[in-house]
Amino acid sequence: MEMEEIQLTDNNHHHHDGLLPPPPPTHHDADADADASNHRDTVTEIETTQEVENQQQQQHTNDNDNNNDDVSSEREQQKQVTQILQLIASTGKFWHDWDKLKSMLSFQLKQVLSEYAEAKMTSEEQYASLGESYSELVKKLDEEITCFIEGPPFTLQRICEILLDAKSIYPNLSKLALALEKNLLVTSTLTVSADPYLQTKVQEPDDQENSSEKQKQESDSAQNGVDPVEADKDEVMVEADVSDDMTVDTEAVEDVNKSSSETNSEPNANNA
Repeated sequence: MEMEEIQLTDNNHHHHDGLLPPPPPTHHDADADADASNHRDTVTEIETTQEVENQQQQQHTNDNDNNNDDVSSEREQQKQVTQILQLIASTGKFWHDWDKLKSMLSFQLKQVLSEYAEAKMTSEEQYASLGESYSELVKKLDEEITCFIEGPPFTLQRICEILLDAKSIYPNLSKLALALEKNLLVTSTLTVSADPYLQTKVQEPDDQENSSEKQKQESDSAQNGVDPVEADKDEVMVEADVSDDMTVDTEAVEDVNKSSSETNSEPNANNA
């Protein structure tokens, strides 16, 4: 009888132990869990920040590479355009498709105009200096070049000369604009040259300095009251036909005088 009671008591004790809830966490355990959670959050935040910084750095590197490629491409384009314009300026002929050459002239025009101080002035200063805004001037001159459909204006050679050495010839943008407009207000056009294509090289820095020095001397002469030869160059093409006719007439007169002199000398010889 006592054995059964002891066994029953043990069973009840085991059953009671199985129903007891786990002991509540201590204050120390709660602090440890909070610290672990904060550590995980901190590590995650650091990793995220580093990932963002790496992405930004990679993007910055890619942007720099793209910018370097753009600069290199622009320099190569500038070199090619300069080479072609120098060939036209030295020969007065062109060999390229007019649409392509037109885009080259437009590119060179905008490059040259952007080098003048007026390009960086305020709108009020631009109107005071140019009578219009810089952007309006660029658009007007660009349209005057691109409006030629059949071919380039017959003043193409002079236009190329101006665009290649604009700042040395015309210190002020307003004077450059007038010179370009003067050479673009024509209707006659050129045709593509049938001659073999000539190769030329980009003008070396020494040659450019010599050219600039020559322009400076002419500018000084103009200030001293002496008109430089370059100032009338924009009208050379217009006057060329007249000069040719005068040369032919002069030669004809000389031939007539020579023939008359020989005729008069023959009777004198017979009389002798």
